Amino acid sequence: MALLLPLLAAISVGCSASEARAVERVEPPFWWAKMAEPNLQLMLHGKDLAGAEVSLDYPGVTVTGTEREQNPNYLFINLSVSADAKPGTLQIHLRKDDWQQELSYALKPRRPGSAERQGFDSSDAIYLITPDRFANGDAGNDTTADTIEGADRSNPSGRHGGDIAGMRQHLEYVAAMGFTQIWPNPLLENNQPEYSYHGYAATDLYRIDPRFGSNESFRGFVAAAREQGIGVIQDMVPNHIGSEHWWLQDLPGSDWLNGRGVKAGEFEYTNHARTVHMDPYASHKDHQLFTDGWFVDVMPDPNQRNPRVANYLIQNAIWWVEYADLSGIRVDTYAYSDADFLTRWSGRLMQEYPNFNLVGEEWTRQAALVAYWQAGNNNRNGYVSHMPSMMDFPLLYGLRDGLEKPESWSTGLVTLYEALANDVLYPNPNNLVILGGNHDMSRLYSQLDENLGKFRMAVAYLATMRGIPQFYYGDEILAKSPKQRDDGVVRSDFPGGWEGDTVNGFTGKNLSPQQQQAQQFVRTLFTWRKQKDVIHRGKLKHFAPIDGLYVYFRYDENDTVMVAINKSDRPRELPLAHLAEILGDKFSATDITNGNATPLNELVIAPSDVLVAEVF
Repeated sequence: MALLLPLLAAISVGCSASEARAVERVEPPFWWAKMAEPNLQLMLHGKDLAGAEVSLDYPGVTVTGTEREQNPNYLFINLSVSADAKPGTLQIHLRKDDWQQELSYALKPRRPGSAERQGFDSSDAIYLITPDRFANGDAGNDTTADTIEGADRSNPSGRHGGDIAGMRQHLEYVAAMGFTQIWPNPLLENNQPEYSYHGYAATDLYRIDPRFGSNESFRGFVAAAREQGIGVIQDMVPNHIGSEHWWLQDLPGSDWLNGRGVKAGEFEYTNHARTVHMDPYASHKDHQLFTDGWFVDVMPDPNQRNPRVANYLIQNAIWWVEYADLSGIRVDTYAYSDADFLTRWSGRLMQEYPNFNLVGEEWTRQAALVAYWQAGNNNRNGYVSHMPSMMDFPLLYGLRDGLEKPESWSTGLVTLYEALANDVLYPNPNNLVILGGNHDMSRLYSQLDENLGKFRMAVAYLATMRGIPQFYYGDEILAKSPKQRDDGVVRSDFPGGWEGDTVNGFTGKNLSPQQQQAQQFVRTLFTWRKQKDVIHRGKLKHFAPIDGLYVYFRYDENDTVMVAINKSDRPRELPLAHLAEILGDKFSATDITNGNATPLNELVIAPSDVLVAEVF
């Protein structure tokens, strides 16, 4: 409520203080003039507000109607804000029986160029951070009076104290590593009794969790990141909320959540049958259970078919883009939401920000399912999506399986080679986000059996492949975890992020030689990538693996980059005749990691290693 109270000027007339109605919350808490969509819906919460008459007198803004829910403590006001409306303060007058109240509602000016903001694209590289585990910049907010769970760094599933201040203090490190975007796991209030650090069970969609900071500190972080040449992508979760969300203390209506209620047995769990949206044979029951089922009992599932729920979630996403000056949104559990809602959600955001980028999580090995959700796909059932980007999980599995499993006619690098054939399905494969790991799976280095050579291959692949690379914090210093999913260990503290840490990944203090080597390799590749348009937008040609040697090229009219992955246990020379169609009359290769130039006919790829080279 700290954000909302200064925005409300309340005058109650005709009732005693003990009987007075009062608007306790207005969401969105403010809005902006000159948005592309003129219609705005305000949700008011307070005692017995339903049925109140609403009026205002402001040039360019009109009340087009009101709506109510089952719960009389909610009132929805529909406004039309014309393109001529100027920034200022709306005085919204409410009247019901012998009670009245006047609200001051801010209509703010937009930042210059806000509508034309450029979203992240293939020239970017994303650094994914779990904020609670990255760096503790303000120990004073580890435990707060208005949240339930306090800090306990000894508990792998507890809060450890990382925060926005910690991320801000290490922006120079992120920039120096070559990353141009930061995607933090959700920062919104998660006032749950336990296991609240991850951020995916929001209890207030308009408030940054005070253990991370404040709305203003988040906006300051985004501004500071921009000064370092880094954009910020916000992680949003329209599919579910936390069981302690303030709605549930006074639910607007029985159909705001899927299921009959919030008690065990009153809702069903999702069946995770993610193919039902595109499957022509899927049963209605399976489809309904996938989208309406809850993840777990502490993550209620909003009913996005309710138009007021849908408006709330759409406006909330736009509010954060405009308020915080975001460069993108990552959408958690994308396909689990109602499909028609997703069309509206993505379409409205792209209407407001035509150059923006949104990336959805569809965790699957099936490329056709990823393609189904990407904008421009010609879906046979007629479904239209406006999502510019999706996470390329099929390529992730191709990468992990290709490097981890032994070479044979059907396993190993051939898996990675064949995964790229899926690009025939995607409307825009260069706008997919590629990754080697994230916060929900084993650490990359551990998955590759702590083999530094294979790790280098994976890093080189991510830095040079088509698409937008995403890198998980700590992987650059060989963070480890069990191969089986263990979230608390996977989301481990970044060494050096807490006072008293004996190892410091930010400065290199006490890192092992292998860790230093890995970090420098990542830094070199991604710093080089920043300036290479041939990697951002160039063509791709690859050659089928031969006995553990896989070679591919990124090229345009100006540059040619060669990546040679040697997974075998012996040195390998380049098969120059086999590669002649791309090499042509080129005769030299310059290793981008050390600047050494070698004639192509003398080039040898070390065993279990990778070469990234510019060829001339």
